[in-house]
Amino acid sequence: MNSWVTQLRKGLLEFLILIILESGETYGYEIVQKLKTLEGMDITESTVYPILARMKKEGFAQTRTAPSPGGPPRRYYSLTLEGKARVIYMNQYWNSLHRSIESLRKEEVL
Repeated sequence: MNSWVTQLRKGLLEFLILIILESGETYGYEIVQKLKTLEGMDITESTVYPILARMKKEGFAQTRTAPSPGGPPRRYYSLTLEGKARVIYMNQYWNSLHRSIESLRKEEVL
């Protein structure tokens, strides 16, 4: 795989995780499963959990532990107020960046 694809994926992961958490509290394995449904995003748990830990450390996510139906307790992640502000900012930035890229692509086609 090309290294630029890997770098692009790494850059998108925090944004994608924030988008998932924006819809409500969830646990790590479920986040991984949702990311795996995205075409071109070959994601593993070993990639997602360090990002979740960093997001918690930076104050964007919080956790709570609850019993699991079968197995060890689950750690549920949700956005903090700072995390909610971050996802709003990242959405705005993404939309602006997308418009700029599309504008440039249209210029190149002409």
